[in-house]
Parts: sequence; C-alpha cells; structure tokens
Amino acid sequence: MAVPLQQSSNSSLKNESQTLDNDPSSSSNNNVSKNSTPEKLSAPPPLGPPPRYTAQDLINTPPPTFGARVQRFFYNKGLAPRPEYLNEIYNNMPRKVYVNYPLPDDLKDAHGHPIIDYPRNKIRTTKYTPLSFFPKNILFQFTNVANTYFLVLIILGAFQIFGVASPGLAAVPLIVIVCITAAKDAIEDYRRGSSDNDLNNSPIHLLNGLDNPNIMRDYVSPWRKFKKACSRTQRRFFHGIKRAAIMTFGKRERKKEFLREEVQEQENALHRVSTIVSDYSYHSDVQPITSGVRKSFASGRSVGHKPTVAAANCLLNPELQKANAGNPHTNFKNRRWKDVAVGDIIRIRANEEVPADVVALSTSDVEGNCYIETKNLDGETNLKTKTSLHCGGSTNLRHSDDLGNTRFWLECDPPNSNLYAFKGTIHYENFDENHNLVNPDEKEAINNDNVLLRGSTLRNTKWVLGLVIYTGSESKIMLNSGITPTKASRISRELNLSVYINFAFLFILCFVSGLVNGLFYRKTEVSRLYFEFEPYGSTPAINGVIAFFVTLIIYQALVPISLYISVEIIKTLQAFFIFSDIKMYYEKLDFPCVPKAWNISDDLGQIEYVFSDKTGTLTQNVMEFKKCSINGVSYGLAYTEAKQGMDKRNGLDVIEENDKWKRIISKDKEAMLSNLNNYAQNDQLRADKVTFVSSDYVRDTMMTNDETDPQKMANEQFMLALALCHTVVTEDDPNDPDLREFKAESPDEAALVSVARDLGIVFKERLRKSVIVKIYGESFEYKLLDIIPFTSARKRMSCILKGPDERIMLITKGADNVIFSRLNSRSDPDVISKTALHLEDYAKEGLRTLCIAQKELDPATYYSWSKRYQEAYSSIDDSREEIIENLNEEIEQNLTLLGGTAIEDRLQAGVPDSIAILAQAGIKLWVLTGDRIETAINIGFSCNLLENEMKLLVVRPEGDDLENVEYIDNLITKHLRENFGVLGEGKDTAKDIDLLVAEAKKDHSAPSPKFALIIDGAALTSVFSDLSEHPNPAIQKLRQKFLLLGKKCKSVICCRVSPAQKAEVVKVVKSNLDVMTLAIGDGANDVAMIQAANVGVGIAGEEGRQAVMSSDYAIGQFRFLTRLLLVHGRWSYKRLAEMVPCFFYKNVVFTLTCFWFGIYSNFDGSYLYEYTFLMFYNLAFTSLPVIFLAVLDQDVSDTVSLLVPQLYRTGILRIEWSQWKFAYYMMDGLYQSVIAFFFPYLVFYKSFQNPQGLGVDHRFWVGVVAVVISVTACNAYVLLQQLRWDWLTLLIDAISVLLVFFWTGVWSSRVYAGEFYKAGAQVFGTLACWCCMFIGILICVLPRFTYDFLKRNFHPRDIDIIRERARQGEYDDYPQGYDPTDIEDVERHRLVTGLMEKDPALLEKMEQENIAQHPEFQEVIPQNHNPITKTFTSIKRVATVSKSRKNTLSRSRKNTINGKNRRDTITEQFRKPIDLNLLRQQMINSGEYQTARNSLERINTTHELPGLTQAETLMSYHTRNSINFTRP
Repeated sequence: MAVPLQQSSNSSLKNESQTLDNDPSSSSNNNVSKNSTPEKLSAPPPLGPPPRYTAQDLINTPPPTFGARVQRFFYNKGLAPRPEYLNEIYNNMPRKVYVNYPLPDDLKDAHGHPIIDYPRNKIRTTKYTPLSFFPKNILFQFTNVANTYFLVLIILGAFQIFGVASPGLAAVPLIVIVCITAAKDAIEDYRRGSSDNDLNNSPIHLLNGLDNPNIMRDYVSPWRKFKKACSRTQRRFFHGIKRAAIMTFGKRERKKEFLREEVQEQENALHRVSTIVSDYSYHSDVQPITSGVRKSFASGRSVGHKPTVAAANCLLNPELQKANAGNPHTNFKNRRWKDVAVGDIIRIRANEEVPADVVALSTSDVEGNCYIETKNLDGETNLKTKTSLHCGGSTNLRHSDDLGNTRFWLECDPPNSNLYAFKGTIHYENFDENHNLVNPDEKEAINNDNVLLRGSTLRNTKWVLGLVIYTGSESKIMLNSGITPTKASRISRELNLSVYINFAFLFILCFVSGLVNGLFYRKTEVSRLYFEFEPYGSTPAINGVIAFFVTLIIYQALVPISLYISVEIIKTLQAFFIFSDIKMYYEKLDFPCVPKAWNISDDLGQIEYVFSDKTGTLTQNVMEFKKCSINGVSYGLAYTEAKQGMDKRNGLDVIEENDKWKRIISKDKEAMLSNLNNYAQNDQLRADKVTFVSSDYVRDTMMTNDETDPQKMANEQFMLALALCHTVVTEDDPNDPDLREFKAESPDEAALVSVARDLGIVFKERLRKSVIVKIYGESFEYKLLDIIPFTSARKRMSCILKGPDERIMLITKGADNVIFSRLNSRSDPDVISKTALHLEDYAKEGLRTLCIAQKELDPATYYSWSKRYQEAYSSIDDSREEIIENLNEEIEQNLTLLGGTAIEDRLQAGVPDSIAILAQAGIKLWVLTGDRIETAINIGFSCNLLENEMKLLVVRPEGDDLENVEYIDNLITKHLRENFGVLGEGKDTAKDIDLLVAEAKKDHSAPSPKFALIIDGAALTSVFSDLSEHPNPAIQKLRQKFLLLGKKCKSVICCRVSPAQKAEVVKVVKSNLDVMTLAIGDGANDVAMIQAANVGVGIAGEEGRQAVMSSDYAIGQFRFLTRLLLVHGRWSYKRLAEMVPCFFYKNVVFTLTCFWFGIYSNFDGSYLYEYTFLMFYNLAFTSLPVIFLAVLDQDVSDTVSLLVPQLYRTGILRIEWSQWKFAYYMMDGLYQSVIAFFFPYLVFYKSFQNPQGLGVDHRFWVGVVAVVISVTACNAYVLLQQLRWDWLTLLIDAISVLLVFFWTGVWSSRVYAGEFYKAGAQVFGTLACWCCMFIGILICVLPRFTYDFLKRNFHPRDIDIIRERARQGEYDDYPQGYDPTDIEDVERHRLVTGLMEKDPALLEKMEQENIAQHPEFQEVIPQNHNPITKTFTSIKRVATVSKSRKNTLSRSRKNTINGKNRRDTITEQFRKPIDLNLLRQQMINSGEYQTARNSLERINTTHELPGLTQAETLMSYHTRNSINFTRP
C-alpha cells in the first residue's frame, strides 16, 4: 500500500531542527495519550504540567528596581518598551493561540482584556521615527565633541563682555553643519523607511468574520494615534517635496511616470479595502477587475461550492457547521501585512511572500504539501517542502466557510531565533465519521515542517491557509536581524582624539593668555591707567579669566568647525564618484554601485577581514551536471574553475588552456548532439541547455547493437535512476511551451533530472502516487510507494518504486561516504575502486559529488517495513524520530553501486580572480554559509580558497554530542598546538591566551598558506556560549582560541551557521583584533552580519533585496568588491588621511599668528587681522584646495591600483593616518606660524614709510602680509602633498591665493572699512612687503619640500617606487579602466598584446577598420600614446568572450586496467585489497584516469569530510560495511 506523499516528506527538514536548550516552555505535549477520557468542554483544558511562567506573572511580578517600576509605568501607557524583567518572563512563557475559543481567564486582566500584548506585524529598520528624529539626531551630532565646543563658544559670544561683533553670524557655520548633516541622515533614513513602508503595505488575504480573542484589534491608544499622525504627516511632506521637484525639474517622461504611479497607488488603496477572491497582487502583472464583476466575486465569498463534509479526526467541527449552516460569516479580504496579528488566519497565494511566521493548516495540494523558497532566510533558492497539519489539509479546509467552522487552540515555543526548530501542539475536538465526539482534547504535534517563516516565498503551490503565530519583531527573520546601527568611520572616531589634543593645546594657549593678561592688570605704573576706561573685571584675576574666554573665541579656529562640513562635502562627492563608476555597473540588473551610507567611504580603504556569504554572493546557485562515473567508466568533458585555479598556480596560461578546452568540448558536443538526434527520440532535447558533454556515453549506450552489453545496461539503469529518484515537479516553460521545466527542492536535483532528460530518459510528470518517464520516446509509469527524504543528517534520499515489471526497487542517492558505507559486500570491487578514484578526481576539480545505488526489495519484506514505517510516522511519541531513523537504516543497506555524479556550482564571474587579488592586498576572506560542509568545501576549491596543498583543520562535534564544550576546546587547542606550536603543555592558561591575542592584534601579516579551518554551526554554538561560569579558566577563553586558530589559517569556512552566528563571528574578530571588517551577502539571512561589520555590502540578487536595504553599499556582483576596496576605498582613505592633518595644519598656522601677536598686546583681545580675514580664511582662502585634495587626488590610477593590490596594505597597517602624523603636521604649522608672523613683524619692527611717505605700521597692515604668507604657504603646502596635478587643481589653488589679494584690495578701497581703509593699496604698493611675502612663503614651504624630495629619492616607500615605474611606462600596456577581474578585459588585453608582439601593423589596420565601421567611437588619442592602449580604446569589440565557463577538462573513458581480473571470491578479494596507488598509477598510464594534477598528491585533512572525497576513505567505508553488515 502506498504511503501518502505528505507522510513521506513530512520530515524533510527534521535534521535541521535543533532543540532549544533549557527551554522551560517546551512541554511534553506529545506524551499525552490520544485516547484520553472524552469530556464536553466549553473552553480548552489546561495543558499538562504547569510551565515555568504564566501570563499572570506578567501582572503579579513586582518590579525589582525603581527604574524598572518607572519603565513599567510608561510601558503600561504605551510609551516605553517592555522592562527587562518582564521580558525574561515573556521569553520563557509558552505561547498559546486560540481560534474560535474564548480566551481563558488566566490570560485576561481585571478588565477582561488580553494580558499579553503581541507586537504588530509592522517592521521598522530605520534609525529614527518622525518623533525621535530631531532629538535623537541632534543628540548624536552633539556627541561630536567639536560640535559641543562650538555650541559653547556661540553661547559665550552672545555676551557682550567677550567682544564678539556678530554673535548671530558666528552661529551660522554650526547651524549649517547641523542642518546639512541632519538632512543627509533624514534622506538615508527616509529611503529605509520607504522600503519598510512598501513591505508593510504589501497585500495579503486575511480571514474576516472570525473574532480573534488573542488581541485587542479595535483599541488604538492616544499615543499610537499621535505617532500614526506624525508618520502620515512625514510621508505627505516628503511626497510633496518629491512631487514638487519632479513636476518642476523633471522631464516629461518622468512626470508621466510619476502621475501613473500616483493613480496606481490610489487604485490599490481602493482595491485594498474591497473584498476579493482574485489573484490580484501589487506585484503581479494582472490588473484588477474593474467592471463586469460577478456578484459572487463582489461578495468576497467563494460561493457555488458544496458544503465540505467533515471527515474523522480533522479540525472541521460538525457542530459549528450545523450551527452556521446557511449563514456563512467568514470571508477573505485584502489587507496589508501590517494588519496581520497573532491568531489571524491568512491565505498565501503562489509566488507571494509569507508575511509572518505561520503554521500551515491546509494547502492546495491533496497530500498537504507545499513548496517554499527560503532565499531571504538562508540564501538558498532551492525549494523546500513543507506540509500542512494532518488534521487540516485541503480535503477538510478549502474555503473561508470551513475556517469559520473550526475551533482549536495551539501551544508552541516562545519566540526564538532558531530557524530550524519549532515545537508545538494543536488541540481540537475530534469527531468520527458519524459526527460523534470522540475526544474533546485531541492533539497533534507540530514541528518545523509545518511552519512557514516570514520572508519565505510560496512556489509551485496555488495557496496555503496558515495560522499566524509570530509577528513583526518576534518573527524568526527579524530576531536574526540586528538593530540598524549608527556607523562612523575609523578616521572620524580617531579625529575626536586629535580634537582633544587640540583642546589641550588651546587650553594651554588660553591659560597663558589669561595669565599674562591678569598679570598685566596687576601693574600700576603703566600708561594703561591713563588711556583705558575701567576694565570689565574688578580684580586682575577676573580680568585674566575674561581674557581666557576672549582668547578662546579668538583662537577657536584651532578646532576648526569648517573641518566637519568639509568632511561631509568630501564624503558626499566620494559617494557620488563611487555611484558613477561605470566599471561597477551591472548591466544585467541595471544596477550601479549604490552608496547608502556616505560617511564611511574611508573605511573601505582599511578593511582587513571580509566575511562573505556563499550562495548568491560567491555563486550563482546554478548547478550544471559535468561528469559521471558509471560501472567504473568516467564520462564527461569539463574544465572547471578549480582546475583553472590550479593551472594558474602552476604557471599555465589559463586563457589559452580555456580556449583549448572550449574547442575540444565544442567538437565533442557537436558529435554528441548529432548522435542524440539520430538515435534518441527526445522532444525535450535543447542544445543550449545541455551541460553534460560526452560523445563516448552516446556511443556506448545508443550506438551499440548488443542489448546485453553490460556498459549499455549500466548506463541506462544509471540514467533511469536519476529520472526516478527525486521530488521534482514539472511546469510549462514560459519561453518554450513544448518544454517541461523542472522545479526541485535543490538545484542539484534539477541538474540530475535534466541530464537524464538530455540523454533520452525523460521525467514527464508526477502524479499523485506515480511517476511517468519516457525512455527513448516510449512512456512508462512507475508506482511511487515511498520517499525517504533527504536531510543534512542522513545525507541521502531514497525512493521506493514498483516498475512496470512489478519489481519493487529501492533507489538511493547521497553523499559518497554515506552510500559506500551501505554497499553490498558482494559488490564488484573493481567498479567500486574505480568509482572511488573518479569521485576523488571530481572533488579535486571542485565538483559536487553524489553516488547512486539501488537494490531490489522482496515484496513481503517491503510491505512489512512499510507498515512499521507508517505507524512510526504517525506517532507523536518522543522516540518517533529515533524509530524512523532505525527503519531507514534497516532498509537502506546492501545496496548495489550504479555510479557517481559530478555537478559544478557555477561561481559568479570573476570570483576566483577577485579572491586572489584581495588576498594579495592582505585581505583575509572568511566564508560564512548556511550550507552543508561538503557544499562549502566544493565551492572553496572552485574559487581557490582551498587548495590541494592545504591541510584542512576541521572543528565539529563528535557524533551526536553537540553540547560537549570540552571536546571542541580540546580539538581547537590540539590544532593550535600541533600545527602552529602555540598553547603547548602548561602554556594554555587564560593569561597565555590573552597574551597571544594581544600579539595577534599587532600582527597584520598574511596567515600560513598551508592551513584552512572548517568549522560548523554546532561547534560555533559551543564557542559562543556563555562560558564565564565554567570551572576551567582555559575553556572560558574558547572564543579567543577559535579566533587565534582562524587568524593563523589562510582560509576559514564556517558551515551551517545561523544569521545570529554570522554576526557573532564578525563581532569576535572585530572586537578582539581591533581590525576593520566588511560583511557581504545577498539575503535577509546576511542582514545581522552586514550590520555587525564596520562596512556592510549587499549584493542585489535577481531575487530578494533585503541585504541591499540594510547595507552601507550595494553592488551587483561580488567582483565589484575588488574595485570598491582597492580603488575607491584606498583612494578615499589616502585622501582623507592627508586632508585631515592638512586642515589642522593650516588652522594652526593662522591661529598661532594671533597668539604671537598677543605677546606684544598683553593678550588684551586685540585682533591682528581685520575681522573679515577671520571669517574668510577657512571659508574662502584655504578651503577649496584641501577639499579638492580629498576629492580628486590619486597617487596611482585605478588600473595600477588593481594591478598592484599590495598597495592596499598601507590602509590595513594604518600607515597613512595616525596621531603621530597629526602631531607632525601640527609642529610644521607651529614652525610656519612663526615665519608668517615674525617675518612681517621684523620688517615693521622699525617703522618706515612707503614710497608715498605714508606710515604702514598699523597692526592690520602687518596682518595683511601675515595672511598672505599664511594663505599662500598653506595652499602651496597642500598642493605639494597632492600627488596628481591637473589644470583644475592648479586653477583652484591659484584662485584661492589670488582671492586674498583681491579681497584685500576691494574691501580696503571703501571708507566703511574703517581702520582698514587703503591698507591693500599701501601694503601692496610697498616693495619691502612683497619681498617679505616671497621670502616668508619660500622659508615656510622649503623644509617640507626638502624632506619629501630626499625621502622619495633615497628612502622611497612602495607607492613611490610604483609611481616611478608607472612614469617609466611599465603599466602602459594596460589601458585606463582595465579590470583584471573582468574576463572580457583580460581576454581583449591578451589578444591585443599578442597582436602587438606578432604584427604591430595589424593593430593600425584593425583600428582604421573599426573607426570606419563605428565612427562614433573614434577618440582623440595623442600620437605618442601606447599602441595597445590606443587599440584598446578604439576597438569596440576585438573578441567575443563567453559569459560562462561551461567548458572544462576532459577525462578518458576507457575502463581497461591491465593485469586486473575479478577475484573468484569476495573473501579472497578482501584478504588481498586493491592497492589504490598502484591502480591510480596504472589508470593514469593507460589514460583511464586523469587526476586534477596528474600526480599522486593528496589533500590532507584532520577529519573525514563528506565534501572532501578521497578514494582510500571511501574504500574504508565499504570495507567496514563488508565486515559489519555481511548477511548469511
């Protein structure tokens, strides 16, 4: 008897479920007998033993502190979050959800309202709300010490005693800075808010008419009403601004588009409140029905259907059916996501996202199955099977009326972040077929297979009805996402220390000034007594204090407020340049690099650790079947990316090898397709979809006339097994109506079924209990008896089928080590040995390997097993899982090996090259993935993170002992001790570990290339657990040990990690090593990691943009990260690292001239400069040169930055910016201030007349000469630090200097200048002043110029050497914009350089022909320009480069082992085991076996890994099986 599909697939994710540790709410519901005594209930009975906390504890527990009491008061008013002590209760209290039941009294308060206040389903990822923006943003800005300092100065300036001429004008710079920063933050946050708003307003079908007792839906507190009004006002305000801007400045097309969007939004809003039964969705292409709507549609009720007959043991309640007959009161209405609440029932349609965590009550599938895509949760696009509850199902619950006739309640775990675990129980009244009550409290266990999580997408299923259990912030995806952090760059943070130093310096200057002034007022016999009115202070001490604050205002420029506005301008322009870089534009998605956080661009130049997701980030998640081993014969030609990486390391020309293999594979594919068309009747064959290339297979299978040929039979049986053993469903291909498209739980499974289809054995369709296949055009039906699903613990799946010949066959596919351990001991050892060697070879090439096996089952044996299997599957006992696993083990034994497969997980373009370049730059890459170990290892080899020469250090728990912290600690300590010589005997104390971490913090060198670390999520759970109470102090440092081990390995791959664990890994590295980190991912499961890192980068995948929404930078492909870091990041860091000290330097020069002048005025507050010079020095005279330095400077071009990635290490080592550099520039400024003041002072020391006989010894006249020296010297100094001069830079510097002369002449030419009248004409008309200015400028700049000249010529840095080589033309062969991660650039460069070497004249000819054909591409190129660059820029397309690397290296396919004969008996065979090294060498010599390196080198690992296939290991599994499982 066939087992229903829902039963056979109900535990498809069971292995991924993990029991919540120490969860007091995990009650033993499954232990309650199903046959409890019937009793009529008006309300649900209490559940078994009492939990640790109840809802009453939320009311009765007193606050432990006064602060908690206050917070609870505001929490009850809706003005504060829940206090921590209440959270402790709430998070350890099982959740109970009631449907069509009254809420029990213990869940109500004194007013009859629900005690538990569940969060809304509305989510917010913004930093601010409309109410909190102003106070929170202002508070954040004034955490900047400089802003607070200037605020104090503005307040002081408001008092007349301090002599500020215009206090209002003095406040303008700070107001402008705060407003600009607030506007920038508001724009960034508004974008996040818009994305949140779109998500919160997504449509969902919500069941109406059924009261939800779990919440108070109708009550809205006054505070929430006020917040909603503020939100509406904000949206209208920003929408109004956007509308006005578009209608005023937008183009006609943009205006039309905007108006269309407004009309559509209005229609959507009207439609949202109407009742519907259509498939309408905002995101669908189907327009809403606006006319001719039938009455049944308008009613919102599915009418015309017969009442559903209540079956036995289901949720449908016949008593309620009878009571509601003829008066249906429930229907589905279109509502928003944010309207969904706990206890609601929703309908999810095909291709819609799940809005909250729900329990599946029913699906459109008769077996209760549905398929979901969890890309937003774990980054995987493969489909996963979920099942509805057995008491639900489409036979019982299909219509809204049915849901109105149910009554049940559910208990489950409290909200938690574990994506793979869920425990719950549903309670309902059980009636028999005659509608008699059998059990008033029937129970059914709920597990993770019955739960659809928020963010997952429904696929290949028409609809699902679900009960909402977790909403909003309590959904698992949100619990795995951190709070949006406020990030500041490292230089910005360290800038505060520089500001503190300046504060200290400023305090000293002001203290000296006040002290001198106070002492001056103590003197009695001075002329001051006759010329000055009464001083402000009554005593000298008070006058000194007043002088302190007066000079504080005069010297305020020492802490420049203009620095911060300049930095904001600079970072905004840098963000614009990043956005405008065409080399980071992804044409396929029309997506440029989008900076979402403008203030951390300099951090991009200091990244030392990159944490990357795998699926969708490094890979395309596209699987291609490349090779297979059948009956000991290897088929398939491929040249994989891993093989390319090995060839590249061996010094081979990868491009040339790739071309060679492309030609070989193309030729073989052409022959193969020709034979397939001739010999296989296959209407599903499409040449463009064929990935497996082997004409030998076609020859051995279809072109032989001997039907009994063993190889032919083995090949056909192998492909038939691929076509039968799977859970794939078919759909019509939208682009090809005659082609059936495969939808699978994993891309691997679809690839396996696809290769069988291409080779003539076509899976046509899946019926309810059978599978239809076409074998060379003839249809056959196989009855599907059972499916034993794949899980990550089992690492295999099996199908039991009855064929047309009535034979019952078990077909199993799974990991090679798992299958080999279950092979029949009497299997052909020759085939097994060769298959093991082939699988090892495939694994070396980075291919994912699987084994296929089968066995024939005796009908009696099978039916006996099937009966026990169904009983175990229906059980709710605690031992259920163990019984099922034992049954699986029982039947999946004594298999016959059919062969092995090799599938390539396609990497994104340029990933291996990008990783190699990042490694050369000193950047360490850690891969954090939710995938299995074997999958991650294969990708590690493909992208060259792992190499054959590496030793893989594996850290994972032993067996099922997942909580053995001591074992993990011993394993990590062992790896450190044996491989790196640290933590030796007696040297593994907590103090020793702290010393090692301190040393590691200072060490930025590249790790050992000989080691890689592989660690899984279970081990990380132990690493990140709270070990502070552990009795062993060394084990308390387990986290630090893991960090030390990871730092010493070249590559680190963390497998099966949750989103929270990803964030923990990032935090451990960032906090303990004090390094800059970057996290990159593409899914919602990467959000926590992205937010935890210093810089978060989101990849805009073709599906899902959650990572992009939460990131700081968004890119289209992983390879763009190389350019983002090595070009824009390095430039931004170097520019800002030079700009900041230059800014302080120029202010020191100017400010200290005032101090030197104070020496001669007793610091009485007199100004050396006319007041406008104080205003314009930073605003106009010196601001632009330093800004242009930070915006346009380039030490080397972008091409050289990518060709010499080692230049990036200066950022990792923090060489370009430090407090020592800041101090050095300050000392330089101090020196130049002395020159700028005392040179004019000495000139005017003895008064003299100008040529017109006028005196020019006024302090303002001295100030003119001093300001000219200061401005010109500072601008020249900044220009000398700028490494790239162009006409714009020189023009800006010239204008800034000339502006001083212009302003002095214009301003002093009018009488209203007062004392300054005619100062410009008189000073500039005096030759001595010009001489003083010239000599002063020269003396100021000469020391730094001399130092730089000597250092660059006699002690050059790396960058100086590279710049010299660039000037000598060493990189001229590479054109501007050349990107070594772009395969097209590499190919074109190779072709052009080849032409240049062989026939230079041909380049000119090609250029002329190309210009003649495409005159619009003609560019003006200097005559002496490098011919390669000239050709590169003028030729539109020299060569066509394939966008995928499908062509891979070949394998010999003959199975001839000289001198090898099958042994007479199995016993003799195992007494004389096959020498695999000898067999391997013989196969290499005969051409049967070509290893990835054609040598006997072995990959070394500390553990046997399923993703690391080695023939010896596989044979050992088979040998153990032969010994342990031999049957008589």
